[in-house]
Amino acid sequence: MAYTLQQLSDLEDIRTLKHRYFRGIDTADADLLSGLFTDDLAVDYRGGNYRVSLTGRENMLEFLANSFHSEAVAMHHGHMPEITLTGEDTATGIWYLEDIFINLMNQTHTIGSAIYKDEYRRENGQWKIARTEYDRIFELITPIADSAELTSHHLAKFGRKPEERTDISAMISWTEAA
Repeated sequence: MAYTLQQLSDLEDIRTLKHRYFRGIDTADADLLSGLFTDDLAVDYRGGNYRVSLTGRENMLEFLANSFHSEAVAMHHGHMPEITLTGEDTATGIWYLEDIFINLMNQTHTIGSAIYKDEYRRENGQWKIARTEYDRIFELITPIADSAELTSHHLAKFGRKPEERTDISAMISWTEAA
């Protein structure tokens, strides 16, 4: 199948959108994140011992701000995108996630991978995430070694401080690890 220049441009815009999503999470960039989602966004993340389910852009922004806060360290990489244009203003995408999450409150280090499945919609000329979900491929949680030294910590400066955080427990259900 030969793509038109517009289709090639759309594919690149969607890749850039997802890359901004990962960067926005890891840097607590609320301004960047606020422009990436549709108002009616649907989210369903299925992890090793948790499930996050929510709807709405504002709920997503609140979830992210309270999850990637001043006592967390995060790194998200999205690889091998499989993007399908399903209409003039709609598309789907599958991404392979590789991530690290360090919880300084619990002194744990999580590494893992997941498969994201997204739906995108162009609104007012901009591609946005309309639905996002993932299933974990693996998730490994280990204690942080006593000898570990964190020498750079971006979220300590830019993430929400404890007194700024809100309760997002209604968005998360916890289960026994598989």
